[in-house]
Amino acid sequence: MGEPIQKNDDQTLVSELRQLVAEFVQERDWEQFHSPKNLSMSIAIEAAELMEHFQWISSADSNQLSSEQKVEVGEELADVVCYVMAIANALDIDVAEAMFRKMKLNREKYPVAEFKGHFGYNDPSLVDQRPQDLDRETDKHHEAKENG
Repeated sequence: MGEPIQKNDDQTLVSELRQLVAEFVQERDWEQFHSPKNLSMSIAIEAAELMEHFQWISSADSNQLSSEQKVEVGEELADVVCYVMAIANALDIDVAEAMFRKMKLNREKYPVAEFKGHFGYNDPSLVDQRPQDLDRETDKHHEAKENG
């Protein structure tokens, strides 16, 4: 298998990224190490490496990265995406389907009319509007996920 053809986001399907990762893993016989547990931990580890690039700079500075910094951040982001594709492969999860489903749920949970310009229920300007049973609803959601 040769080097992958370089393409951009507009020219690449999610399935192509999954295949790219699958081939890389298969060539090295790494499936044996790619349990969902290990892959989920790897996502967190790589996300922490991505965060290191922003750890001691201001929010304003994080929006003004140099070309070199963008390359470095892009490499860390690619590591995260590689492990996301690997866990999708391991669990046979359709990434696009999961994304569309999750964004639908997010739209329902955070309607534009209530949340435009606010970062969520913990936004200080929304404290009085936060549902008192939000924590109970979150617990119910996690319970339902655990019970299938």
